[in-house]
Amino acid sequence: MPLIKTAAALSALAVAAAPLSPAPRDPWTGSGKVPAQSCREPALISGGVARPQEYLRAMVKCLDKAWSGHFIKARKPFSKPKVVFFDVPQDRICGLPWPEGTAAFYCTARRTLVFPLTGDWIDGRTDLLPLKVAAHEYGHHLQTLTGIRAAYERGPSTAERGRRYELQADCLSGVFLGAAWKSLPRAAKDWTALLETVKASGDDAYRTHGTGASRVYWLTRGYTTAEPASCDTWSAPAARVS
Repeated sequence: MPLIKTAAALSALAVAAAPLSPAPRDPWTGSGKVPAQSCREPALISGGVARPQEYLRAMVKCLDKAWSGHFIKARKPFSKPKVVFFDVPQDRICGLPWPEGTAAFYCTARRTLVFPLTGDWIDGRTDLLPLKVAAHEYGHHLQTLTGIRAAYERGPSTAERGRRYELQADCLSGVFLGAAWKSLPRAAKDWTALLETVKASGDDAYRTHGTGASRVYWLTRGYTTAEPASCDTWSAPAARVS
């Protein structure tokens, strides 16, 4: 499978050798677990007809519910992201050129999730990758709401900081999957298949999102703990964000 990239790492592509600045403060310390969620996962393909928009709308709705509840419990302000879908490839999005090979996108300034309804990440798929990608992009929205994105942008633009940012979104996607898992019509083999896909999507060459092993580690960590505080990639040793 071709490398699947999320375009939210555009600002992390610089590889300057500046030292790592102080980590963004963890906003989730003491907030506990995201409670178990009841999510209806519709079929991506029904009667031979692909239904990516219906699927993503349903799952974003569940993401809204899960994260808004957690923010309220933690007494933090919350707002839902906007959502935009495209049936055909776009030349530009959010005022930027659409990057080649991008699966999905989070527009930070406009707080908008952008989902193309075609591409390797969703065409003909029935596995958990589309949900994981949606939850990852939603993780970038959470980073914006909590000030992590702003703190990240204030630091030096290095490859390692970019990986810490992206791997935290992977971990937050795992938190959601862990909270919603029992309500999903899935079996253990589906989780195993997702881990294999994520491992294969590691950007060992580009070094923007992390190696396959690092991506699997943080996704699994979030899934196992269901605690956003476990996703503090900023204070993790460099070996964990390779």
